[in-house]
Amino acid sequence: MLTSEQKKSYQKNGYLVLDQCFSAEQMSVLKNSANKIVADFDPNSTRAVFSTEDHSKTRDDYFLSSGDKVRCFFEEDAFDDKGELKQDKSLSINKIGHALHRLVPEFKDFSHSQKIRDIALDLGLVKPQIHQSMYIFKQPKIGGVIRWHQDASYFFSTPLSVVTFWLAVEDATLKNGCLQVQSGGDPIPLKEQFLRFPDDTTELKVLHDMPWPDDNSAKPLEVKKGTLVVFNGLLPHFSAPNISDKSRHAFTLHITCANTAYAKENWLQAAPSPL
Repeated sequence: MLTSEQKKSYQKNGYLVLDQCFSAEQMSVLKNSANKIVADFDPNSTRAVFSTEDHSKTRDDYFLSSGDKVRCFFEEDAFDDKGELKQDKSLSINKIGHALHRLVPEFKDFSHSQKIRDIALDLGLVKPQIHQSMYIFKQPKIGGVIRWHQDASYFFSTPLSVVTFWLAVEDATLKNGCLQVQSGGDPIPLKEQFLRFPDDTTELKVLHDMPWPDDNSAKPLEVKKGTLVVFNGLLPHFSAPNISDKSRHAFTLHITCANTAYAKENWLQAAPSPL
């Protein structure tokens, strides 16, 4: 599936962009499925929001018990001071997580496709297994910032093996908050580890004080829909707020190798799905 040049680029840079790897029709299938989930979602059933800025929110049971479920999470700026939605429900959801790859036919078929498996194998995942899937909306005007982080903080294993598959369901640009990655500079060892304790309290433990890259030094990955970006668990990345009037839908998978030891302290302990 991947050429030797692509494999070398991934090993050197920690990420690889596969331009328009999937068709517009495939993206429409995923988008329509996600929109149906939101249409069927009762916004009064929860006020859970997703944030990488306020870690107290991640202690919410709704989030911590979502590893084997399909749940909707609101944008931080979706509500007014009275707790009411400021815009239509369809424009208020931050993401759907975290078992789309197991429970929703359209996402299950896509996530377990031969192409996804072949890419995972080519990236060195000898026994690839999916731990998590998310559909991210990055809503117009209110799509929030996702701060600098490394995905191995949330999917720690010995040795580290997590690879993120980030798929542009819609075009991603600087204006609508495209993915941005570290470009140049010294590699950053794993900086944080997100720990979940037996009583369901959590801690984002800082492992060292080496700073995150400067925002201005990051490389924006402006890509067309159908493009797949794959990156390893140590690659620092972030996305700025969506300041445009266009959404930036994306679908992500977090895949590890079954030959590595998945940490019992990871927040998500649902059984992985072999590829």
